Amino acid sequence: MVEDESAIAELIAINLRHAGFEVTVAADADQAQAAVDRVLPDLVLLDWMLPGQSGVVLAKRWRGDARTREMPVIMLTARAEEADKITGLDAGADDYLTKPFSTKELMARIRAVLRRKAPEALDTAVDVAGLKLDPATRRVTRNVGQGPREVKLGPTEFRLLHFLMTHPERVHSRAQLLDRVWGDHVFIEERTVDVHIKRLREALAPVQCSGLIETVRGAGYRLTQSIGSVAA
Repeated sequence: MVEDESAIAELIAINLRHAGFEVTVAADADQAQAAVDRVLPDLVLLDWMLPGQSGVVLAKRWRGDARTREMPVIMLTARAEEADKITGLDAGADDYLTKPFSTKELMARIRAVLRRKAPEALDTAVDVAGLKLDPATRRVTRNVGQGPREVKLGPTEFRLLHFLMTHPERVHSRAQLLDRVWGDHVFIEERTVDVHIKRLREALAPVQCSGLIETVRGAGYRLTQSIGSVAA
């Protein structure tokens, strides 16, 4: 999040973290560029009016760089005129939100942008510790003994495994998994995640991969890139 007004930045960051996101806050373009250089984020919330270089200039720079060209950007600004919105979108913003805005609207815009960007990687096969998941054929296999053995998964377990495999070594809270795997089903209880994690581990056991999914006590779940023992 690139925002020079500390009160606004703090309020947005609190709500994002509550929703399960990891948040890095930058107060100007230089800080933002340094943060993006360190770790490419899943999405950037970019204020238009910044000290020094503006958010529009920064967005154009990112769109001109191969590494950041596809990085999702939502522009936040007090500029409400149509011409300003067009300028922001032409600079490369994926969406445009005018201040003041509600937290619910911001979260909805973030989910929408992430969903639009997600299909770009949906058909790419993933391999972690010899466990292979192919979204195009919806098959999960691992070589055991004489050859590949298929893992039988329900649709929810498949989506859950796909998300975890494409975000390895990162701890995901139950709330974050509900948001990213189940979507906008706000009435599903967080304990539902535990049930599907248990089913997923049971399905992976025959190919000796149940240990890939670790429980991080008090935080959530993580898919490790090396097979150890199952964390209960």
